[in-house]
Amino acid sequence: MNYKQNIMDFCKGLGLDTIGFCKCRRFDELKCFFEERKHKALENEFEEKDVEKRINPFIHMEQGRTIISFAFPYLHDVEKSSDFYFSKYTRGRDYHIVVSNYLKMVCNHIETMGGKAIYFVDSNPLPERYIAYLCGIGFIGKNNMLITEKYGSYVFLGEIITDLEIEIDKPIEQKCGECSLCLKECPTKAINKGGSCPNVCLSYITQRKHIEDVWFDKLGGRIFGCDSCQDTCPFNMRVKLSNIEEFIPYEHMKDVNSKELLNIDNNIFKEKYSVTSCGWRGKNILQRNILINEALLNKTLDIDEKTINSPYVKDYYHRLLKALQL
Repeated sequence: MNYKQNIMDFCKGLGLDTIGFCKCRRFDELKCFFEERKHKALENEFEEKDVEKRINPFIHMEQGRTIISFAFPYLHDVEKSSDFYFSKYTRGRDYHIVVSNYLKMVCNHIETMGGKAIYFVDSNPLPERYIAYLCGIGFIGKNNMLITEKYGSYVFLGEIITDLEIEIDKPIEQKCGECSLCLKECPTKAINKGGSCPNVCLSYITQRKHIEDVWFDKLGGRIFGCDSCQDTCPFNMRVKLSNIEEFIPYEHMKDVNSKELLNIDNNIFKEKYSVTSCGWRGKNILQRNILINEALLNKTLDIDEKTINSPYVKDYYHRLLKALQL
């Protein structure tokens, strides 16, 4: 049986058309990089601390032979309709759920072929962008994003490890050339000619539990995530839009109601925001970020302190009053 063609045909029937295959092996070539990050205390709270788990897929499936990488396009709408905005990837249904559902179906199909399979989505220790590169899904740009030919960098990634021996694909060479638009556009210079520092990436900062005052004026209307490097990338200028309906943006994520977010309660959060890709971080992070943006852009804090139930958010309220002397 031609396992590769069989799997690709099945995925095509699901609407998935950007798939690649690489050998399941240790990624020892990344060991020094991860160990250096650990030595320099550059690891953030979202990273796996055990380097062996990051470079050794056999920890997850001892009999693994092939890794399959998938790119799930999410872009449906490029418009930003208000001063306050969510990153494009957050506007539809939570991709952890959506991607998991698709990968489960593929794993079940592989099992009907006599193979074993396990899947991974985002919050796993494996270097998924590097794996996607090895699988020929795309190349890793100067902004450290995985860039595909058809959908640019507007994709989520997922992986399957299987014990089936499948023909592998070839990596794609980096195509950025002399272009440095993303470096110039980066608001915190997290990407620069000297390398990159993901710990000052503005997308990461909007998700951190605690942020210092120095970052307040960098948010620039961003409530969750940062699209600056993607918006300026030439490879994202003529991309195909997603055919995955689950990623169609919710209206409240496209046209942000800042007053609603400032006064968000558990009911509103559960109904509107917990189902999105930023919901996992909780209500307080969203309220904090809209509070910062409201203060910096509109020079006001249009909320009664007494209505803020969270001591965490209230702390930022007072810090903003002090910083801006409102």
